[in-house]
Amino acid sequence: MAANHQILKTFGANLRHFRNEKGLSQRDLYAICNIDNAEISRMENGEVNVTLNTLAQLSEALDIPAYMLLKQ
Repeated sequence: MAANHQILKTFGANLRHFRNEKGLSQRDLYAICNIDNAEISRMENGEVNVTLNTLAQLSEALDIPAYMLLKQ
């Protein structure tokens, strides 16, 4: 369970980092991906497990390979 929690925290930190690096707000990312602001916030806080489809949407929106969102 602890390893799963760490993966979610890593993903969330990476998502926030790359979103900020692109100069996007959570609302901007919502507009691009049609993922609710609250859901993006929960992802960034490591509170929600994302699907592969969501991972693909986010990586496309951020113009990065999907693995970058999972990289420690």
